[in-house]
Amino acid sequence: MTDIITPTLGESVTEATVGRWFKQAGEAVRIDEPVAELETDKVTLEVNAPAAGVLSEILATEGAIVAPGALLARISEGAAAAAPAPKSAPAPQTAQPAPRAPAPAAPALPSSSTAMPPSPAALKTALDRGVDLSTLEGSGKRGQVLKGDVLAATAAPPAPAARPTAPPPRAPLPAPAPSLRGEREEERVRMSRLRQTIALRLKEAQNTAAMLTTFNEVDMSAAMGLRSRYKDLFEKKHGVKLGFMGFFVKACCRALEEIPSINAEIDGSDIVYKRYVDLAVAVGTEKGLVTPVLRDADRLGFAEIETAIAALGAKARENRLSIEDLRGGTFTISNGGVYGSLMSTPILNPPQSGILGMHKIEQRPVVVAGKIEIRPMMYLALSYDHRIVDGKEAVTFLVRVKEQLEEPERLALDL
Repeated sequence: MTDIITPTLGESVTEATVGRWFKQAGEAVRIDEPVAELETDKVTLEVNAPAAGVLSEILATEGAIVAPGALLARISEGAAAAAPAPKSAPAPQTAQPAPRAPAPAAPALPSSSTAMPPSPAALKTALDRGVDLSTLEGSGKRGQVLKGDVLAATAAPPAPAARPTAPPPRAPLPAPAPSLRGEREEERVRMSRLRQTIALRLKEAQNTAAMLTTFNEVDMSAAMGLRSRYKDLFEKKHGVKLGFMGFFVKACCRALEEIPSINAEIDGSDIVYKRYVDLAVAVGTEKGLVTPVLRDADRLGFAEIETAIAALGAKARENRLSIEDLRGGTFTISNGGVYGSLMSTPILNPPQSGILGMHKIEQRPVVVAGKIEIRPMMYLALSYDHRIVDGKEAVTFLVRVKEQLEEPERLALDL
């Protein structure tokens, strides 16, 4: 018998939530095969089987809170378990009559092992109407069959049947439309540990920091032109695409050198000034927003910045971020422009004192040298902690970022 235990979760992480089991009790597992998924307040990680055999017992069910070293399950030796034998034998017998019976006493459930079970309301309605649930395609999350699905499947047939059997005195009182009831379905889903942490941290920022946001706009003509001229050569030499994030990271690092309070944090009654820039880049994933950190961003060149950001983004989308990838961070950049945002007020990432919001590049008429021209413009937003950052410093920071982006040669020449 081999135990599956909760692995070490990382610095300052003391517990995790069992997200889901990839294997069920009685199923065979291979060594190093993922068997479960754990959610912490920072990342989602997989637990692999330490040995081959049969998953004989699951001790921590989905949703359970576990600490490092806690027992999750047990693996027994052999290719099959004794427990699943009685379960697997009747399974084909119960599955075969379902398609042959036109109107079973109880509705057949979806056969897919990955589908969510039907909602209680859907099950009751199916029993009342003699509907085979295995023939329905659920509209709920993970294919769950809802009551509205059952009503929609039976909405047309009952109508003509009800008219001849209904007594004449009750004919003027039609039953409520099934489609309206189906539209009022509800589903309760437990918040993931990551989503709970995001909610707490955002509320903490609002409750703790004296947040204020200042705005400016930048003409992206020069940066777009420079990128267009050299992107092919850049990719050929460095093996990575030249995007706009490199320009913004370099511009922010230069501005943080001049305005160090935006790269600082409050610790009790002290202000801690960071003499380095660990720049967090907000990345949206299916499970929520994460902010992997670009270490020593102020020391990196364009190619190093673009390579590191591409690698972190790929790890975030594939749920491969480690605790180390998310730890720390002295300043954050959030690019809402990739989703089409024109303007926003980003929320601080505690305990940081500043976050820059990038937005959509849009062709707008602007006045240049007394003439109206169409230029690719972007709104920039800096949210900052007014407890340690004065308005003058915040505005100066944003102006410096604007100046660097509108004259990108200065970034390349370190001017």
